Amino acid sequence: MARAAANAARVLVRLEPLRLRTVLEFLRKGAHPASRLETSRARSEVVGSSPRCAGPRCLERSLATAMLCRLRGVWPEWCTGVSLEPFSAHAWVEAEGEPIGEEAGEIRLFRVVMRVPTHATE
Repeated sequence: MARAAANAARVLVRLEPLRLRTVLEFLRKGAHPASRLETSRARSEVVGSSPRCAGPRCLERSLATAMLCRLRGVWPEWCTGVSLEPFSAHAWVEAEGEPIGEEAGEIRLFRVVMRVPTHATE
């Protein structure tokens, strides 16, 4: 299942940002919030099964992690952000309010520009 999630992520990374958000919001429907443990396990499986996700491709890794969680009926919070000095962009997943597989201090350097939370906020 981790490999299938990684393959799905390879397709999703090609979408423009607003389309990607729409797809992710659709996919999270009906899912329960993912726990830190569930999300951490999914991330580890994705990294272990896909060399692309194990490397510097944070967008692909975060999407694959979210997809694997969704295949299991749960959804982590999916985030992207930017840091301006120096400029960099990053994508990650969170569960129970904490970044998973990331240094919390480093994530705080990023301003979140897109988030797909566990539940709709409308």
